[in-house]
Amino acid sequence: MYVAPMKSLQGQLLIASSKLLDPNFVHSVILLVQHNDEGALGLILNRPLETTIKQVCDQPPLELPCSLESPLFQGGPCDGPLMVLHNHAVGGQIEVVPEIHFTTDRSQIELLLISEGADVKCFVGYAGWSAGQLEAEMETGSWLTLAADKEQIFSDGEDDEQWSRLMARLTLGRWIDPSQIPDDPNVN
Repeated sequence: MYVAPMKSLQGQLLIASSKLLDPNFVHSVILLVQHNDEGALGLILNRPLETTIKQVCDQPPLELPCSLESPLFQGGPCDGPLMVLHNHAVGGQIEVVPEIHFTTDRSQIELLLISEGADVKCFVGYAGWSAGQLEAEMETGSWLTLAADKEQIFSDGEDDEQWSRLMARLTLGRWIDPSQIPDDPNVN
């Protein structure tokens, strides 16, 4: 029997539906960095921690030079190395979407921490799925997908702000021009 190859969702955003009650993912917006027949790896884009990258880099044992004052993000419930999304021309292990790269390589990260003019977003932890697990969650309606772009990836929006905006775009956008949907639904 012929089984069609799985379509990769790399570079897509996973937006948690209201059906998803797992506290690790409620109202999360995840960028899928990798997705293949072995599983998936993603980073939660809308979970800023109460510390900046510079504050973390200034502490032992890191004590790295850093010029980034942006927040550090909780990328997911799985432990892992420091992970970085960026738009720097060099220093990416994976091109997630055109001109947006992912790296966990320490020497590349050290360069990104002091680079000027590049968009850089740093994460501790990640979201991971084994083979078929994400697809099963999608079949139950736990996740909605949307193509990622630079603005969504590098947004510093709080938990619910980015999620609400994207949910409105995915749901109301079917019937209303998304550019006409106000950021604050109370403004009518």
